[in-house]
Amino acid sequence: MTQPKHAHAIELATVPNLRDLGGWVTADGRKVQTGRVYRSTELHRLAGDDRTKFEELGITLIFDLRTAAERQAAPDPDLPGVTDVPLDVLADSATAIPAHLNAVLADPAMVAKANEALGGGKAETLIEGTYRQIVTLPSARAAYRRFYEELAEPSTSGAALFHCTTGKDRTGWAAATFLTVLGVSRDEVFEDYLLTNDELIPALHPIFAAFEKAGGDPDVLSALLGVRREYLEGAFDEMAKEFGDIDGYFTKGLGLDASVPEKLRERYLEQ
Repeated sequence: MTQPKHAHAIELATVPNLRDLGGWVTADGRKVQTGRVYRSTELHRLAGDDRTKFEELGITLIFDLRTAAERQAAPDPDLPGVTDVPLDVLADSATAIPAHLNAVLADPAMVAKANEALGGGKAETLIEGTYRQIVTLPSARAAYRRFYEELAEPSTSGAALFHCTTGKDRTGWAAATFLTVLGVSRDEVFEDYLLTNDELIPALHPIFAAFEKAGGDPDVLSALLGVRREYLEGAFDEMAKEFGDIDGYFTKGLGLDASVPEKLRERYLEQ
């Protein structure tokens, strides 16, 4: 295992962008427990020594935030003692880019279309729009409601992990709301979010090379596969506009009991 770039990162070549959400400090000086909740990219390449190291994390609950098509194309491995919970965040969206990334990257004909459709800042605008959908789509609200119900009162012991395909958008919102409800400052929530640019992009150099070779604009791909502060700002803005604050998002947006935020703080903050 090579040295991770950041204290929260766990370096596995087959699972880039794997991080422990523990260690962040809340506004009242408490700390998020380590070894309890992780975030990552998709897991279908997990193998060999990486699989052994992954199993040593003690993860017994995995939330898969991908669409049914994404799960079918690249299913998570069958891991002993692990319960998989499929949560299709974008089931109600036919246009959300994160759910269609693999199709764009795998088809050279799509590369030219991507240049035309997503160049000149259009990719950034569309991705921000997807983040706003992640806050308000019925399928997203149902998915994150189940996610937080399970985290507040998990059906299994051990650690939990959540992921989508690249571990940055659907996963990014899950991590941002999780840290926010625990009381981590907005600046540190953004710090965790933006770590994806350091932890994921270097692992995708072959994809960038193939995309550029096929005539793709690397700036377009960077906007698709990286993260931008304005993406997450768009989601928080949508949350404030629709539900007020994080507690309003949990109760009015996700339909959770008002006790859930405190249960999460009791379970995942050091006492």
